[in-house]
Amino acid sequence: MDLSELERDNTGRCRLSSPVPAVCRKEPCVLGVDEAGRGPVLGPMVYAICYCPLSRLADLEALKVADSKTLSESERDRLFAKMEEDGDFVGWALDVLSPNLISTSMLGRVKYNLNSLSHDTATGLIQYALDQGVKISQVFVDTVGMPETYQDRLQQRFPGITVTVKAKADALYPVVSAASICAKVARDQAVRNWQFLETLQDFDADYGSGYPNDPKTKAWLRKHVEPVFGFPQFVRFSWRTAQAILEKEAESVTWEDSTAGDQEGTGRITSYFLSEGPRTHHHAPHRYFLERGLEPATTL
Repeated sequence: MDLSELERDNTGRCRLSSPVPAVCRKEPCVLGVDEAGRGPVLGPMVYAICYCPLSRLADLEALKVADSKTLSESERDRLFAKMEEDGDFVGWALDVLSPNLISTSMLGRVKYNLNSLSHDTATGLIQYALDQGVKISQVFVDTVGMPETYQDRLQQRFPGITVTVKAKADALYPVVSAASICAKVARDQAVRNWQFLETLQDFDADYGSGYPNDPKTKAWLRKHVEPVFGFPQFVRFSWRTAQAILEKEAESVTWEDSTAGDQEGTGRITSYFLSEGPRTHHHAPHRYFLERGLEPATTL
């Protein structure tokens, strides 16, 4: 899977897709939707669709696709490669949502929770397949939230398609299993090859599982928290685990509209916004601004 576009810019979202098989534009198709990486505090969340003609569903089942969580990494890679080989009747597309996008969405002035983000991403991928000319007649989705509510929403959005939303759909429907494999292969590769914009001291690439309750993941977070700027963009800073570490390890920041009595310690904070070296009237931005592509004022 070619994730070079994501590796060039992993701060937002990235959509990748296979060519659409010609038969999928001619015959009624079944489409599955699943995700990988919803729960971890590290790395992106990946939503994927996989589709094939109803007449070839038995061929997809013959690949012995299964819920990606029950497969080893090598098995997932092998099955994805097999789906690529069968590109004359199997197609896929995915959206990679960066940790930065997830956290800024959840913590924005207008709250955009993870369920809504997930629903909208899945809807967007189904619409993308339709826009590419895929003749979709049935859709199966692994649920996020209440399956009945989610199914009603998708059915209203796509009235000409039969929609089924169920828990554990990735274990029930082979086309959803195939989507889960696509999503997990993409996420594993994205995490493994993550391009850090930040310069991390004593960098350790052993993150553990990335899940909030993993002691190794928590240790990695504590090691790589920056006292003013927080975490590298690999981290979902909106997760409670990350916020708890920030509250304990990072500095408190006083904003400009705070009262005069709250200004103690501000000099220590503002010093982080200047480059290292002698202080003159004009300063280069601190490295954290440069690494994040930001351009703050060069004087304070």
